[in-house]
Amino acid sequence: MLFGNPFKSRMPLKAEALPGRDFAIWDGAPHAVLGTPTMAPFSEHLQEIHLGLGCFWGAERLFWNLDGVYTTAVGYAGGFTPNPTYEEVCSGRTGHTEVVLVIFDPDVISLAALLKVFWEEHDPTQGFRQGNDTGTQYRSAIYCTTDEQLQAVRESAAAYGEALQSAGLGAVTTEIERAGKFYYAEAFHQQYLHKVPNGYCGLKGTGVRCA
Repeated sequence: MLFGNPFKSRMPLKAEALPGRDFAIWDGAPHAVLGTPTMAPFSEHLQEIHLGLGCFWGAERLFWNLDGVYTTAVGYAGGFTPNPTYEEVCSGRTGHTEVVLVIFDPDVISLAALLKVFWEEHDPTQGFRQGNDTGTQYRSAIYCTTDEQLQAVRESAAAYGEALQSAGLGAVTTEIERAGKFYYAEAFHQQYLHKVPNGYCGLKGTGVRCA
């Protein structure tokens, strides 16, 4: 963390964003746990969604363990800088948040089931932080790839927001948008907690159940 960095507490303007680069920083590899491809093309019957719930190391593990999830990968989304590095994202000057790309089979696992895990396994009321991890790159976010997903996610957020309010907690701050460009993170970060089983995971939910 950079001491006194203003971009830990506010999003950068596009003009303030780092320039990035015109080439990807990871060229892809099979999923270290599932053995499936982590980059397109995927079968047409599969669906894609990008979920940000804090540090992506622990977040990715939540989803690769679910039946019906075909593959996962971690990366950066919601910002300006093309093909950012991890260090650039952590500076706050790319506008990105850490996300998990989830490719799932809707005939096996529903979007609602994925959202239940998303809402319950982190605190979606914290704005630009998640637990002890502070900065815009840890903001809660859902980036949808279809209009149908977007509508379902907004309805889910409203319902979970009511549950949080009933429990005396704050409003949902999750950023909910149509997905823009997803940039894959470096190889080191992919399926990190499989490679480093005792690695850091700061996820902590609110204890409020998602119906």
